[in-house]
Amino acid sequence: MKIIYQDMKKNAIKVVPETLDDLWHLSHIIEESDILSSKTTRRIQDTSGEKIRGDRGIKKTFTLGIEVKTISFHMFTGKLRATGVIISGPEDLIPLGTHHTIEIKINQPLKIVKEKWSSWGLKRLNQAVDASKKLSAIILVLEDDVADIGLIRQFGVEYYGPIIGNIPGKRIEQKNRKKQVLDFYDNIINSLNKFSDVQTILIAGPGFVKNDFNSYLSQKHSDLAKKIIIENTGTGGRVGIREVLQKGTLEKITAENRIALEIRAVNKLLGEISKNTGLVAYGEKEVKFAITSGAVNELLVLDVLVRDKEIEKVMDSVEYTNGEVLIVSSEHDAGKQLNALGGLAAILRYKLF
Repeated sequence: MKIIYQDMKKNAIKVVPETLDDLWHLSHIIEESDILSSKTTRRIQDTSGEKIRGDRGIKKTFTLGIEVKTISFHMFTGKLRATGVIISGPEDLIPLGTHHTIEIKINQPLKIVKEKWSSWGLKRLNQAVDASKKLSAIILVLEDDVADIGLIRQFGVEYYGPIIGNIPGKRIEQKNRKKQVLDFYDNIINSLNKFSDVQTILIAGPGFVKNDFNSYLSQKHSDLAKKIIIENTGTGGRVGIREVLQKGTLEKITAENRIALEIRAVNKLLGEISKNTGLVAYGEKEVKFAITSGAVNELLVLDVLVRDKEIEKVMDSVEYTNGEVLIVSSEHDAGKQLNALGGLAAILRYKLF
């Protein structure tokens, strides 16, 4: 996420979402009655009186402002939509006061004006900005004896390499050739180890080299092998990296990683409940008592509750006592399990009862 304009006297912030995660953050930052302004496309009907039957009008793109009534994020399609009443725009094209849905898109500026920004909303926005500076994934494209690496950051791709193997043809003595192949693989691994904090390494390429390299990783470097995902491409080099990006594989992985994190957290919570360890609180009353006691290590909050001002205070209180807050999507089974517990639950540092 980038913040490109900020005027807190007017409670206005203009942002550019750069990833699916950013859209997910915005789905919880944007609230009913916020004013959103963004470029949007709307089909405009001919009002000249000469409308031809069956004419669906012309699509036009312009900047529109709406007062938000509803906001919805569909994790698996990556679409964030805000519906509301139009309050600004070209009046010769659209009547003010009518309803419109803005689809908030990656890399498209969005202005958000609130009656008042909450501390939690600003904190969440800044967390998204900080995340944009981190390395989110690596794409390694292999073709013959050439490796190209794309470091995927939220601001774009940073290219690294190429790494050249200079591997001789197959007619050369197999022992010497195998040694040079392994030396090539080790050079790649040394480069990958420079970015040890990355969670996902996507290996791609048009041939079988990527599979051979992955097998070598599994045998010799199991820590790296756990991060690997294999993808086919029609070509190598930077063109191959761009091909991977166009397929949308990384966006899908990002969504799946977030879901996996949430599922693990809910499963841990349910495990503590089933073992009757006393290290769990759920339901608003019990959770609030645990927070005032300073006992909450991790708070799990269902996403649909986040806009509630009382829940916002609860989350702030947990962070104030050095606890962690995890917002769980209501769109998967783990979220439904949390909802059955009241949508609010905590894993405790120590027993309270």
